[in-house]
Amino acid sequence: MEKRSRSKKPGYFAHESSYVDKGARIGGGTKIWHFCHILSGSQIGRDCKIGQNVVIGPDVNIGNNVKIQNNVSVYKGVTLEDDVFCGPSCVFTNVFNPRSAILRMDEIRNTVVKRGASIGANATIICGHTIGEYAFVGAGAVVTKDVPAYALVYGNPGKIAGWMCACGEKLSFKGTMAVCKACKKHYQKAKEKVKVI
Repeated sequence: MEKRSRSKKPGYFAHESSYVDKGARIGGGTKIWHFCHILSGSQIGRDCKIGQNVVIGPDVNIGNNVKIQNNVSVYKGVTLEDDVFCGPSCVFTNVFNPRSAILRMDEIRNTVVKRGASIGANATIICGHTIGEYAFVGAGAVVTKDVPAYALVYGNPGKIAGWMCACGEKLSFKGTMAVCKACKKHYQKAKEKVKVI
């Protein structure tokens, strides 16, 4: 393991208490705070903020401008696209039926969190699912199936409880149409899908 001492090489910051393994690639402007470990083969984009006590990898892909709050582990098989927010202590899994005595790393189920999605504090994301663009997973939710773009999901198991604008405001639909009160974007709903129009 390579320990960085308040380094900005090559254009990112890693606190002296964190470890960045050889073979990890980190984009410029990214900040990695106390007690983190970035494992080999992982790729982190530009301008990310990695909070205290975060583990990433191995072989994880993280886009640009991603914010990962304290105490999150992002395991192999997880992809976070650009502008994703991971709240404190949210949990990702990568093996559906783990047993200590049975090796199942060849059974990893991939999880993809699409651009702009937010995951609340202490939410659990069961592996093998996709969280759609700009979806919002509420604090403490347990995601057991795919989450559509713009959906607001909370509860255990997580259920759709509404729809969110890309700016983070909850949408109020009149029939199949909604206009965000904050940013004035227009949305159309059809069945269990919402799109910007």
